[in-house]
Amino acid sequence: MENNNTRRNFLKKTALLSTGTIIGSGLFNAAFAAQPVLQIDNQPYEAAFTDTPGTYSLPKLGYSYNELEPHIDKATMEIHYSKHHQAYVTNLNKAIDTLDKNLIDYSKSLENIFEKMSKFPEAIRNNGGGHYNHSLFWSLMKPNGGGIPKGKLAAAITTTFGSFDEFKKQFSDASMKRFGSGWAWLVVQDGKLVIGSTANQDNPLMRLRGKGLKGKPVLALDVWEHAYYLKNQNRRADYINSFWNVVDWDAAENLFNS
Repeated sequence: MENNNTRRNFLKKTALLSTGTIIGSGLFNAAFAAQPVLQIDNQPYEAAFTDTPGTYSLPKLGYSYNELEPHIDKATMEIHYSKHHQAYVTNLNKAIDTLDKNLIDYSKSLENIFEKMSKFPEAIRNNGGGHYNHSLFWSLMKPNGGGIPKGKLAAAITTTFGSFDEFKKQFSDASMKRFGSGWAWLVVQDGKLVIGSTANQDNPLMRLRGKGLKGKPVLALDVWEHAYYLKNQNRRADYINSFWNVVDWDAAENLFNS
């Protein structure tokens, strides 16, 4: 397990996710760079996004498949991560390989793509979103998580929603009401916390034509059936209730504080 200094470094890096001011390797790269729990072959996580064009990589988890039990079961974690997330990475690489290389600035990571999402084919949207969303999702859970947030995020939740319990209710409702596959989000939009959802592998960072949830992510929940079906079958509500026991509120707090 990580020591306190390493933990603080992880949270500091995670906080960069929502600043929107990162240059060079980009916002998403910097947010996860140097995390000791998210590395690829002992290299910082950002290597997954700054390698040769078209070589995005699957990051290592910060916990074992069974460490989120009994809330998220080992079999689901293993398949979700090693099969589903890996498929998004593989198919993203394939999709990028078919593009005119002048369309993408590989030094700026996935946010650069999301900002121009309407110009790219569905394969980039689906698989780029899948890779980003899952990488963020893993970082927002931890063994022995849950409880309640503290600090500025807790205060903002109370101010916006009236209480933490009311926030949980509204977030859970958004998760339940997302028809079919998608994600539930807590985002900062125009300086205010907003709850919403997106379909499939879309996310609030994508600039898409028409209306949709926009903002900087603070919390994300995967509500695709593959995230819960082995343990909960069709009982999405049970899965949502389990999620509250593994949320890493420290990571969410630092995303909000940035």
